[in-house]
Amino acid sequence: MSSIMGRFAAIAVFLIAQAGLASAAEIKVFSTIGVKGALEELTPQFEKVSGHKLNIIWSTAALLAKRVQSGEQADALILIKSNIETLLKENKIVPGTETLFGQSIFAIGVKAGAPKPDISTPDALKKTLLAAKGVSYSDPASGGASGVYIAKQIERMGITEELKNKTKFPPSGGFSGTLLTSGDADIAVQSKPELLSVPGVEVVGPLPGDMAFTVVYAAGVQSGAPNADAAKALMQFLKSPAAQAVFKAKGYDPA
Repeated sequence: MSSIMGRFAAIAVFLIAQAGLASAAEIKVFSTIGVKGALEELTPQFEKVSGHKLNIIWSTAALLAKRVQSGEQADALILIKSNIETLLKENKIVPGTETLFGQSIFAIGVKAGAPKPDISTPDALKKTLLAAKGVSYSDPASGGASGVYIAKQIERMGITEELKNKTKFPPSGGFSGTLLTSGDADIAVQSKPELLSVPGVEVVGPLPGDMAFTVVYAAGVQSGAPNADAAKALMQFLKSPAAQAVFKAKGYDPA
């Protein structure tokens, strides 16, 4: 009986909350591909409980931030922490709506069933990259956080020229793991959830030693959003236990 009463209470709280929202809206979302796998699963859940619809535009966080800075208007921005902080300072984010909702490590992946290379130390990773037939990571020119970071680490290791002819970039807004399954690369570097979102890819582990890096994902309501109230509901949903359970299952850690 107490369980049933608890469910009714939860429904009542939700209905009261929804009563304060505007009528159902289509929320225009600029979202980093870094959370694509999780957000695609969460979209129908949010739409069902809120009555709103999500219209999601996917790209790298850096490119989406530039679009906002150039004057494009969305309702909700789901990017990375540094982007949201910058846009907040530029008055592009409604103060108080900035939301940290998850984080992930940068990791190394291989095609499922392939031998797992030695990445236990920076020197071991260097040897593994030099021995690889193809290495895939996001094009640094697109501004993707993982691509920019791994390119700097490769430069730091002094092997940029050696890897130049076997570096493979996925299409802008794509996953480096797809080049593993296509056979164009045998090593891929991206965030752990992005690697796991590609069927047939296995994560070997994080970048080793002092190369390890964690990216923090954040969201906010864009200033001037025509559907600001609905976008605020999305911010709250990203932090909800239901959404956090999906993020965890997809390989993210709490922010």
